[in-house]
Amino acid sequence: MFIRSTPLLLACLLAAGCSSVTPHYDARFGEAVRDARKKMTLNPNAGKNGDPVTGMDGRASREAMVQYQESYKTPPPAVNVINIGGQIGGQGAGSGK
Repeated sequence: MFIRSTPLLLACLLAAGCSSVTPHYDARFGEAVRDARKKMTLNPNAGKNGDPVTGMDGRASREAMVQYQESYKTPPPAVNVINIGGQIGGQGAGSGK
């Protein structure tokens, strides 16, 4: 009897493996990302405001943009900040020399 019920049991297990078990999860998929994006947006209606930005004149704004774009062409040199030994500048801390 056990040998006859084994194929039936295996068929039931295979059929159960193909079923979906996440109907409620899929309904709210991506909700956390949308909520986080909404919380990070300072002014959601900013695109509807037709007033120009005030505070900088055209010449200062242009120079700021030029310097910003130049910073990617020639980036500043990298500075090594790893300090494992505890000495800065070649002298030990607390030496009275």
